[in-house]
Amino acid sequence: MNAPLVEIRDLRKSYRRGGQIVPVLTGISLDIREGDFTALMGPSGSGKTTLLNLVAGIDKPDGGVLRVGGVDITALAEAELAEWRAANVGFIFQFYNLMPVLTAYENVELPLLLTALSRAERRERVALTLSMLGLADRMDHYPNELSGGQQQRVAIARAVIADPTLIVADEPTGDLDRNSAADVLSMMQRLNRELGKTLIMVTHDANAARAAKALVHLEKGELIGAPEPVAH
Repeated sequence: MNAPLVEIRDLRKSYRRGGQIVPVLTGISLDIREGDFTALMGPSGSGKTTLLNLVAGIDKPDGGVLRVGGVDITALAEAELAEWRAANVGFIFQFYNLMPVLTAYENVELPLLLTALSRAERRERVALTLSMLGLADRMDHYPNELSGGQQQRVAIARAVIADPTLIVADEPTGDLDRNSAADVLSMMQRLNRELGKTLIMVTHDANAARAAKALVHLEKGELIGAPEPVAH
């Protein structure tokens, strides 16, 4: 069987708080295969976002093995890690993290400015992606002219525009009403099902978690049981 896309073995992470060392992850082991859509659930402080940030190369673990696409990202220097993130990871955040002074088109184009694509190639790819997400008529709108659901769809377009290996989402529906949340989750499922994208999503919402293919529970920095398949 092929190696997992994300291979985690005995992963540990602590933070210093004042004079104390506070353990956050205490020996996590988990495999995520290419084409998986995995939801991470658990109470506040369980280590969900910390685990997501480690897998995405935003933070570094204190120990253990963490390979993504066969690359040991714990061994990369900061500059190498930044380059690896830009090429391999798409990010979706709870509060969208769009640049308010840029249009929807310009926000989505941002990751492509780091590539060798020509301006015409960038324009074609951005237009196609925004159209796929139902935003063809919103390209020239600024974030404050868009609804929360539309802003999150722009954020999804930005996350996938450079064709990343992995998409990580931190509470992507946490700031949305029920209908907008369902719309965003449906689009994430399409990315997974139709484009074969691998997604890891942190959520507190059991309804959101049901959009995934597998559910992983964390509590006090440990996995609780094996990943559970989600019935659809």
